[in-house]
Amino acid sequence: MTPARTQPWLVPSCPRLDMCIPFLGKYHRPVSGRSCQTCTPRSWDGFYPEELAPLGFRDAGRLTEADTRFRGWLVRRICGFLAAWEWEIPAESPGELLQRICSSRRVRDAASSPEPGPRGDEGSQQRRKEEICRILGEIQAPLSPLLLRLCHWLLPKLLTRVFLSVQVHRAQLEMVLRAARTPEVPLVFLCSHQSPLDGPLLSFLLLSQGVGLPRVAVSTGTSPRLRSLLQRLGGIFLPSGLAPPWRERDEGLPGAVLDAYVQEVLQSRRPLVLFLEEPSGFARLAEPARRWLLRLLRALRDGAVPDALLVPVGIAYDLAPGGLQQRAAPPEPLGLGSCLRAAFQALCCRHHGFARVDFSQPFSLREFVDNNLVGPMLRGSPPEQLLLPTILGRGPLDVGSVGNSGPTSGTEEEILVTALGLHVLSDSRACSAVTAVGITAALLLHRYQEVVLLPQLMWDFSKLLEQLLLRGRAVSCSGRLRVLLLHSLRLLPPLQRLQPPLRLLQPPRASARARLAQLAGGVRHQLAGEAVGACAIRALVLEMLPVLGPPSSLTKIVLSRDELLHKILELLQLLPPTLLGLQPCRPPDCHSLDVLDKLILGGLLEEEVAEEERWGCDVAPRRPGQGQSLGFFTDDSDSDGELELGVPKQCYKLRGPQGFPGFLLFLCRLLSPVLQTYGRAVQFLQRPPWPQPEQDYVEALLEFLAEDEDGYPDRSLALSSLQSFKDMGVLEELQTPTGPALQLSQPFQSASSREKLAAFIQQFTQL
Repeated sequence: MTPARTQPWLVPSCPRLDMCIPFLGKYHRPVSGRSCQTCTPRSWDGFYPEELAPLGFRDAGRLTEADTRFRGWLVRRICGFLAAWEWEIPAESPGELLQRICSSRRVRDAASSPEPGPRGDEGSQQRRKEEICRILGEIQAPLSPLLLRLCHWLLPKLLTRVFLSVQVHRAQLEMVLRAARTPEVPLVFLCSHQSPLDGPLLSFLLLSQGVGLPRVAVSTGTSPRLRSLLQRLGGIFLPSGLAPPWRERDEGLPGAVLDAYVQEVLQSRRPLVLFLEEPSGFARLAEPARRWLLRLLRALRDGAVPDALLVPVGIAYDLAPGGLQQRAAPPEPLGLGSCLRAAFQALCCRHHGFARVDFSQPFSLREFVDNNLVGPMLRGSPPEQLLLPTILGRGPLDVGSVGNSGPTSGTEEEILVTALGLHVLSDSRACSAVTAVGITAALLLHRYQEVVLLPQLMWDFSKLLEQLLLRGRAVSCSGRLRVLLLHSLRLLPPLQRLQPPLRLLQPPRASARARLAQLAGGVRHQLAGEAVGACAIRALVLEMLPVLGPPSSLTKIVLSRDELLHKILELLQLLPPTLLGLQPCRPPDCHSLDVLDKLILGGLLEEEVAEEERWGCDVAPRRPGQGQSLGFFTDDSDSDGELELGVPKQCYKLRGPQGFPGFLLFLCRLLSPVLQTYGRAVQFLQRPPWPQPEQDYVEALLEFLAEDEDGYPDRSLALSSLQSFKDMGVLEELQTPTGPALQLSQPFQSASSREKLAAFIQQFTQL
């Protein structure tokens, strides 16, 4: 019997659009994200479910009779209730937990500080035990099995009302279950944070799929009533007595109790869920995440557990619940009333589309710590010493001493915590799927500058999706092309002004640009490398136009490889690595080579060799690295040395992927929200009085960004520009009687230096 052939879907309404070939199934989708082969080579082959790829997806929010041990008509009616009452919830003994924590070495050392009164007095010991019990009560509370089963019975009903489906790959679940069966090794799930619903969603998913009831780290911005409820459901919190700066080495008794408690959780082999960033915020490692990661490293070094398997987790929503408010506003603390109000609104409103949870390949924490390849990268020269002289015209960028932006000082433990957090944050964002709403938002914001026909949008949607699949990116959309696109437009209320006769889409209004930029962040993250390369190409083309004049075609422009690599490196030093999803275990010059590789493999660049310089059949031995298109580039490999050896200088000419004209211009515009925010932030430097607190600076900057009709008043982008300006030395922190404040550095107090900084950023901006 011959297999059924895939039929094209005809679209007769548009004469230029003959057919849309179904895109699903044309390319091999990755089953899961892979661990870093550089930092954890032994974990590369572990638990990877490549043979389980045909299992496909399941909707984790819908429970069926297959999730219970019963069958029948009545079971299908109450299967959610039966499943929730069958899930295994571990029993706890609060008295034994307190006794083990009090006998911990770290707690005994912290509690042995001198106090008034005789040493070893029963009254002082009782007060010390009461203090430990109070701190432990701030961290956790005994679980309530009845409340847990009730909430996990109601949560699937809420999920089915909020989302059309919650997609999870069965092969990834099997991979996690295999890792959970590793003897004496606990699982730690490290997640990116998109919505306040992430914690309950992951807790329900791990419990319902047989991994176990996890302990979920919750941010401190909650009311006392909500905190007490979440503790009964498995939430854990940082104690209030910790010193404000996370680098404080002596955290006293609260830090010791937290160390002992995390060790107890790991020794019991209960899953632990940690969030690496604030929800809907700037893509950087949050301060609470540093404290939790520090406890993991201490548990490993103290020998509490032989090892721990870390699982990066990526969560993607068409529309993130709780993340749709104006991101120019500061985050508000959560309360029990606000959560109940949000739940009732979710029950009454329409669906938020699809949700997708992706588990990356687990890797060994001990292997990562033993290799420690990220720490030396963080000790490289900061952008303040490298990029600042280039901006001010004092000298070229020194490639040999370039390092990743990060702390250049601190203890070995602090640097290792930062290295681990940045690496896992990059992995969790890399394994997140791209949504159909994100693709539509990226096209509407960066592809079109005027009215567009719906059939043209459908064609570009399929081509952009094809480009993502060709690069091995995971996408969370399936089905007919027209249905997917109309589904995405329905979730974008400001943009669903379709005129029925011609099916026209108007350009996005200024009020919707910031929201579209937020939704298009997933596409920008997955194509960040190509976007950086496209902006570097634009900067080089602008430098050549005054000399050569406007060319008749962009494909006739030839670019030098060395100049292109240096321009890419300048942009990589300007933007934070977390914003681009770069792994911190590799130096920026290697990232520049990766960007160049992506441009070549994506069909955007083609190596140009003059006819008279082409070698026919030359088998003469050459020096290693001579004439290769890839390799480590330094200032020593200049054109004079190449001419002496008779080797032509490597150049590239521009191309475009077939079927997707203007893809290079689209990539340039992907970074326009970031670069335009940076440019406006430079203009803002001359307005505020200096010095001023950081919070006041951010709020004033957001008001300044909102004044521009074409701007993006986004808090995360404003914080990104602030972090970059700190790293480059544009802004510096001063200690004032009222606290730390920002001060404009001496070089940029002059208007000429600020103009040079604005021109440096402007060269990469696509207008």
